Amino acid sequence: MQEKLVLTQEWDKTFPKSEKVKHSKITFHNRYGITLAADMYVPKNVERKVGAIAVSGPFGAIKEQASGLYAQSIAERGFLTIAFDPSFTGESGGRPRYVASPDINTEDLQAAVDFLSLQDNVDPNKIGIIGICGWGGMALNAAAIDTRIKATVASTMYDMTRVNAKGYFDAEDNEEARYEKRKAMNSQRIEDYKNGTYALAGGVSDSLPEDAPFYFKDYNSYYKTERGYHARSLNSNDGWNVTSSLSFLNMPILQYAGEIRSAALLIHGEKAHSCYFSKDTYAMLKGDNKELMIIPNAVHTDLYDKMDVIPFGKMVEFFHEYLK
Repeated sequence: MQEKLVLTQEWDKTFPKSEKVKHSKITFHNRYGITLAADMYVPKNVERKVGAIAVSGPFGAIKEQASGLYAQSIAERGFLTIAFDPSFTGESGGRPRYVASPDINTEDLQAAVDFLSLQDNVDPNKIGIIGICGWGGMALNAAAIDTRIKATVASTMYDMTRVNAKGYFDAEDNEEARYEKRKAMNSQRIEDYKNGTYALAGGVSDSLPEDAPFYFKDYNSYYKTERGYHARSLNSNDGWNVTSSLSFLNMPILQYAGEIRSAALLIHGEKAHSCYFSKDTYAMLKGDNKELMIIPNAVHTDLYDKMDVIPFGKMVEFFHEYLK
């Protein structure tokens, strides 16, 4: 039995509502019995079966932020889309709250494919996915395991297992650093169990020192301002559980990226601190249906919401080519 969710019915997104698509709230469940909340966007005046795209991310964001903007924009261009909240976050179900899992979050994308495959107005042979930021890596992991996914876009991607295990720019890629992380998080497990609650790590900082790294300021400019703030967003508020990243230390999600046979498009900003994730991942991919697109002068969060930067035209062209 699916968990009953309480879904907000008013439009509370960080982007304007489009009159070109029909919007509705829907739910679906994953293989672990968790009910997921999503927004569905359907092109108006389309009566034939269409291709469908599931969208999620960024990591620590919700469907009212970047993923919803992507889903609505792609739907305006002729695809049925859903943007969903990952398990344990936003309006989706799952306990405890605010925890991430490389397994369950990959399953969330596969569950979205289950749901889309059974819609009367969707061609089940024309299903793709889009993962933004940390969900870019998750999307590629889903593409590596799910043969129903015909095309994948990873936008401004992170490999969350790599950044947790090795630190930013691989600066902590040594056994001692990983041991100290494991030690700290396992110690926190005891505290959490004793307290009966899960300590939160904190979201994006409200204020930053002058000498803070640019990418800290980049995140702050999105999650902590009117541009992208949302009351249900982890990154905008109190963040993930402290122990949430423990499983990411030992589970490299891109282990089989080289075996992805379906099409993949990796999009990244030239000046994004995270660009190395896309470049290194692209080098792992095989086949002439893989592409890396670098956006000149763009930084990481430009690909969250900057309509003059996000290459929706290219994405639609990509999906039309491979969802056929």
